Amino acid sequence: MAGDLQQLVDALGARLGRSVAIDDRRLRLLAHSAHHGEADAARVASLMNRAVPAELAEHAAAAGAARATDLFTVPVRPELGVTVVRHGMPIRHDDTLLGYLWLTADEGPAGPEEAEALRQAARRAALVLHRAHLREEVARSRERELVRDLVSADPVLRAEAARTLIEEDLAAAGSVVAVVATLGGTPGEPLPEEQRLALRLAVEHARLRAAPARTLALVRPDHALVFGIRPDAGDEAAARGAEEMASVLVARLRGELPDVPGELCRAGVGRVQPGLAEAATGYREARQAAEVARATGSGRAVTSYARLGVYALLAKLSPADLAESMHPGLRDLLHPESGAPELAETLRVYLDEAGDARRAAARLHIHRSTLYNRLHRVEELTGLCLAHGDDRLTAHLTLKIAPLGRAR
Repeated sequence: MAGDLQQLVDALGARLGRSVAIDDRRLRLLAHSAHHGEADAARVASLMNRAVPAELAEHAAAAGAARATDLFTVPVRPELGVTVVRHGMPIRHDDTLLGYLWLTADEGPAGPEEAEALRQAARRAALVLHRAHLREEVARSRERELVRDLVSADPVLRAEAARTLIEEDLAAAGSVVAVVATLGGTPGEPLPEEQRLALRLAVEHARLRAAPARTLALVRPDHALVFGIRPDAGDEAAARGAEEMASVLVARLRGELPDVPGELCRAGVGRVQPGLAEAATGYREARQAAEVARATGSGRAVTSYARLGVYALLAKLSPADLAESMHPGLRDLLHPESGAPELAETLRVYLDEAGDARRAAARLHIHRSTLYNRLHRVEELTGLCLAHGDDRLTAHLTLKIAPLGRAR
């Protein structure tokens, strides 16, 4: 596709003696000819970044770009770096907008001859982009099918999917890290269509930053999965790259869904796996990391499985195992209708501070005598003895288990 579009803009630029550019429908630069006039800041940024900022896209939309069926004009907007008027021609196939052809007004007006040349070029570009879109859809459909197999419960199916992805050049061979993005819904329950669309857009945005065959993706009913593939990177660099991709995903999700509380947009990152055949393990870990972050109310947008600590073990337990592992007396105290939320919170802070009464009282903004009175009351209600190491461990584990059990 890139070669066909480049030939088209080169031929049109030579015919008109002007600079020509083609963007996709999101104003990402696809091809451009040599520039004959003076490039403004917006043009330079487009050439450098292959994309434009959201404010510039909104400016083009306000000029009617998305609705246009023939030649239209985007006026100057100096504060956005647009100091030259642009003439645009929409590229459409069966009324579907695929992109834009551009001329700049500093090289002369867009008269009838230029307009007709742009129309003809737009029709040819539409065929190129439409064919590319169909090829991409076939490839993405095949990719989705294989990624579903890659994370299945069948080890034979996983191994075959890993081999096929590499053989069909859909993925490179190398270390793999899984990233799972969630939006705070109940695990397993489908998200609203608007939120699933936002997941797809965020995934595509994150993938644009990677080289071809370096990512695989699958949007599921309640979350999105992206595998980052790093053929030449060590584990540390691969993990760092995956966390950066997770941050990009979360930032884009929050931008796509301004009405969804930001803390609900989270991402979990699995540990580095040696290859695609082991990718399912990383996927499971990334989901567990995202689930733990949601259940515990972690303030981090990105949670790595490698840093879950004891939660990495607890997340493997079933809801029944979690419930059975809780101390019965403390479970009653943690019940929403127990009427003693400050007791459970006092115990949690005290144990998180390794039994240091001074630090715990300071965190809770209470006097140490109040702290001791509350802890004594906890012992009376639960039967625990906080002077015993085993009881402290049991209590601390119960407090860690509780949010996971509620979430499931």
